[in-house]
Amino acid sequence: MNEPTQARTDRAFLERLMEYMMLVRKFEEAVFSLFQQGKLHGTTHLCVGEEATGVGSVFALEPQDCILSTHRGHGQVLAKGVSAKDAMAEMLGREAGTNRGRGGSMHIADVSVNAFGVGGVIGASCPIACGVALSFKMRGEKDRVAAVFFGDGSSNEGAVHEAMNLAAAWRLPVLFLCTNNGYGMSTPLEKVVNDTDLTKRGQPYGIRSTEADGNDVLAVFEAVAEARAYILKEERPALVVEHTYRTSGHSKSDGNQYRTEEEIAHWLSVNPVARFAKVLLADGFSEADIAAIDARASAAIAEATAYAEACPYPEASPRDLEAETYSD
Repeated sequence: MNEPTQARTDRAFLERLMEYMMLVRKFEEAVFSLFQQGKLHGTTHLCVGEEATGVGSVFALEPQDCILSTHRGHGQVLAKGVSAKDAMAEMLGREAGTNRGRGGSMHIADVSVNAFGVGGVIGASCPIACGVALSFKMRGEKDRVAAVFFGDGSSNEGAVHEAMNLAAAWRLPVLFLCTNNGYGMSTPLEKVVNDTDLTKRGQPYGIRSTEADGNDVLAVFEAVAEARAYILKEERPALVVEHTYRTSGHSKSDGNQYRTEEEIAHWLSVNPVARFAKVLLADGFSEADIAAIDARASAAIAEATAYAEACPYPEASPRDLEAETYSD
């Protein structure tokens, strides 16, 4: 892993950051297109506009660290190393998917890369992260962290506070990552909390709590890298609040009627991908370099989509109820 002070000067690392943010953006755009074509069923929650939070956070972790994601977790698991092909096959309900086509959008998991799962229950991953971190501690695995994503809306859930209290009391290596996109579904944060400073959610439990500009991928990387180092050194949990904005709706059926066009347009103008492109151009990358990265990401998602569409569905195997036996 790059040290925070080295990341800004490592050209290969900067290129990887951009390529993964573009990969995430194009994955989400492809998913939305598949919905529009009637090829993808159920529901899904896109992270368009939040690419820097998932990519920047996960790139600050080590391979042995695990992540637990939210229902808006496609970018997080892709950054952790889940194959775009396998993820897209799962989205389309194909046997080749990460969960053999049984999980869909909100349940992508791949333990081979320590992506322990996306969950649709708000805040529920935080107590699970405590269990994962406890297993690390009991096995003496002192170089592992359980990083759990949750949203600003989830920060009101009792399960999140119970998890923070437990992690602090038992000194567990849990990295709480709050993706603050300003809305819980359609409700602005300021309408449901008295104090919008979400770093204060960890402070009553003695948890080191910091914040970062969630639309600046390097700022996210640096904040999370520092928090991870603190957790391993002090053997205590930490919280990082990442301020961002989802320019996509809450879910694929969200018409964005609760936000103004001006508000969305503003955030589109400062979205993480476009913003980081300007940083790279200022650091010596050329327009051709950026275009080449974009082309690689586009090709990867086109290939993943074609692969997923060609994969077979799981075979139906009706249960023979008469052959089943039950016991009390």
